[in-house]
Amino acid sequence: MVATGALGAVGAIAVAWPFINNLNPAADTLALSSVEVNVQPIQVGQAVTVKWRGKPLFIRHRTEEEIKAAEAVPLSELRDPQTDNSRVTDSAKKVRPEWLIMIGVCTHLGCVPLGNKPGDPKGPFGGWFCPCHGSAYDTSGRIRQGPAPKNLEVPSYLFTSDTLVRVG
Repeated sequence: MVATGALGAVGAIAVAWPFINNLNPAADTLALSSVEVNVQPIQVGQAVTVKWRGKPLFIRHRTEEEIKAAEAVPLSELRDPQTDNSRVTDSAKKVRPEWLIMIGVCTHLGCVPLGNKPGDPKGPFGGWFCPCHGSAYDTSGRIRQGPAPKNLEVPSYLFTSDTLVRVG
């Protein structure tokens, strides 16, 4: 009787396993779960967009003026209060104020804000501007104006060297 039950359990697992395994992420999805970016060629004041997990990843090498502007904003003026330092700290808790790394998706309706390409409007706060509904972000990617409820998301990232960052 016990042997029959054990055999039945093994048979049920053998039948169910292909269906359960099918729920795991595909290999191409797992490959996109992290990306390494060499930031050495990015000049001060320049921003680049990298595709990560099917979304734009904004990497900006901020100027001293952008850093000072972001640090000077009182938290009481922010809808989603976060210090600038908390947005430029990697997974190893190392603060690198010159590097801002964010997911470039507006937190209102998922549009891609302008401000990462030369000549793009950066909005009244010098960061990013979503022309779809008027959300404006500052030089730290924090929401300052418009309908967006949250700051641009900062993903988990780690500087593995002075010039190489791994996101995800």
